[in-house]
Amino acid sequence: MKVLFGISTGSDSLEALHRTVERARDVGDELTVAVLEHPDDEGPIDEFEQSVRDAIAEELPAIDLRRVEGHPGSRLVELAESENFDRIVLGGGEQSPMGKIRIGSIAEFVLLNSHVSVTLLR
Repeated sequence: MKVLFGISTGSDSLEALHRTVERARDVGDELTVAVLEHPDDEGPIDEFEQSVRDAIAEELPAIDLRRVEGHPGSRLVELAESENFDRIVLGGGEQSPMGKIRIGSIAEFVLLNSHVSVTLLR
């Protein structure tokens, strides 16, 4: 399966990334990680990209890591559709005090606009 994982500096998605990398390694998925860059990012993007690369290097050294600029949600959907990915995976989402899931703007955009299957890992 051809999987696209999207991660941004403003998200708490490193655990979801590790779970996705483990699955890719175990079942043989072709994994591409898209580091999403946008003006609301917290911290330097170069440092974050390197920390993502370091986090996955031992488990899956031949990974395709890309920096994606522009509107993160639309660029992720566009990339998934133009390169025929089977699935988009995103980390994020938290539980509200009422027990409902709250998701960020990127995940919401991707879930509402993608023609590719989307998995949200919490």
